Amino acid sequence: DCGLAIENTMIYHTPEVKEQLEKFGVPVLVERSSYESGPLARMEWVKLYGILLGKTNEAERVFADAEQRIAPLADEAPTGKTVAFFSITSNNLATVRKGGDYVAEMIKMAGGSYAFADLTDSGNNLATVNISLEDFYAGAKDADVLIYNSTIEGELRSIDELIAKCPMLADFKAVQSGNVWCTAQSLFQQSMELPDLILDMNKVFTEGTPNADELKFLTKLQ
Repeated sequence: DCGLAIENTMIYHTPEVKEQLEKFGVPVLVERSSYESGPLARMEWVKLYGILLGKTNEAERVFADAEQRIAPLADEAPTGKTVAFFSITSNNLATVRKGGDYVAEMIKMAGGSYAFADLTDSGNNLATVNISLEDFYAGAKDADVLIYNSTIEGELRSIDELIAKCPMLADFKAVQSGNVWCTAQSLFQQSMELPDLILDMNKVFTEGTPNADELKFLTKLQ
């Protein structure tokens, strides 16, 4: 008795599943929020669910609240901090976000400058790209802040664990100054909480070492 199937764009890898659902009379909506290049654009998809569920006003309010939480940052001057957001794969590559990705946009909104802002689309719709450690070294060695993306390879607890994954990171400016952070693994399952990550990053960029209880998605590696 399902009246609607909502799928993300991964369904296009197995289109026969979509076809079978429709054959059974179940309409399929393919949700494309992952194609949005800005965090607010991603969150605005909550309005679609408001329409589907007959809760338009509630969805509008939720989105407006998210907008208002980060609105004050628009009046702040850039911090001048260069930031790399990355993970290290098991086959010794660095996974970074493309310059037009929404994570790069969040860093900018938080007052930072993304270290790989010039990394353009390579002809696919993936938000990330794997680069050699040599290229990562060249682009991020002098970054003021390193943010390790734990959602792919797992959370780290210490700088020693990070260096064990990639010894050359010991030479990085941010590692030597102790300005290395790790994301919470649940980050990308909480799209409506993106303002918290933007505010977390702003605190890191402006305060250096904010209290741990002030942050929701970032943990400092010791």
